[in-house]
Amino acid sequence: MPAPQTTPDRRWQWSNVLWTQLAWFAAVLGAAHGLPVWGTLPALAVLLWHLRRAPRPRAEARLMLLAAGLGAVADTLVLRQGVLAYASGQWSAALPPFWMTALWAVFATSLNVTLRWLHGRPLLAAALGAVAGPLAFLSGARLGAAQLLEPGIAMALLSLQWALVLPVLTLWARRLDGVGGPTPPAGKACAP
Repeated sequence: MPAPQTTPDRRWQWSNVLWTQLAWFAAVLGAAHGLPVWGTLPALAVLLWHLRRAPRPRAEARLMLLAAGLGAVADTLVLRQGVLAYASGQWSAALPPFWMTALWAVFATSLNVTLRWLHGRPLLAAALGAVAGPLAFLSGARLGAAQLLEPGIAMALLSLQWALVLPVLTLWARRLDGVGGPTPPAGKACAP
């Protein structure tokens, strides 16, 4: 008999949406107001909350680290084109700010919860990424966290970046699924 499957319940899904959006706003507004460290603290709280909640936190932690790494590399490639600039939080002008890298890790908390429906759908993930990723960046820029120096080129590069990165992240999420899958043994499930 196959092991019972767990999937995130509605409460977890809604909590994920709420907490990831709050972390995004805190990081963006913190950077826009020259307080990137303070703006990043809610992102760290979301990561810890997610790991506490996940039945297999090690898998989710690996996914967060991979997403943060891939996101930092992808952001560096776009940044080096000279089409955008960040308001604050950069260790170096050649690297994206730490709050952006933290947001990639926060985004990873959604991959096996609210974005689980993208598993096994790379073309849909690419299409969604190509549209939603640049729009989120544009929203952050309008709030003052970044500036589009060459708006058309920046948006095209961000669209390409997300069209390539989101399918990879959903593939990794499916392989490192610390949320769904077999029900953990009694006593191993984390409290909500």
